[in-house]
Amino acid sequence: MDIFRLSPDEFRDSVKGLADVLADAVASGDSLGFLDPFDQSAAEAWWHTRQPAVDDGSLRVWAAHGPDGITGTVSLVLERKPNGRHRAEIVKLMVRRDARGRGLGRALLTTAEQAAAGAGATLLLLDTETGSAAERLYRTAGWTRYGVVPDYATDPAGTPKDCCFFYKQLT
Repeated sequence: MDIFRLSPDEFRDSVKGLADVLADAVASGDSLGFLDPFDQSAAEAWWHTRQPAVDDGSLRVWAAHGPDGITGTVSLVLERKPNGRHRAEIVKLMVRRDARGRGLGRALLTTAEQAAAGAGATLLLLDTETGSAAERLYRTAGWTRYGVVPDYATDPAGTPKDCCFFYKQLT
């Protein structure tokens, strides 16, 4: 599996593939900020709204490419506030259901962590649904859980779910 950071032009050209991954994740019940029904066109529209941040460099997006196109993605949001330039946030780590269980999520996470360090970040943050496979991934990848907020977000069916917040200090 090859993982590439998408340039602004590559991002624009990859929206359909990124939308496939997002729509699949939502259909599988992953809490990513969207409610059912959520289709391909809604996923594409959401990714299109990310283009200005990709263009200005505040959002970095990687895609994992397999024989059938994009199979996973992760994004890194760089903090722009002067007092927070040492931190960044991992967002929208997703792997298509048919590609899960083979280490791709961990590879995407590691890619984003290394890129954050290369950009000068020394502190990373993220959040995820409590009890999810993603929570297990972050725990085993050396992230520290610092809190749980009950009913923080709903799953795609609209059911409120607890969310845990993690940080990782980079050296």
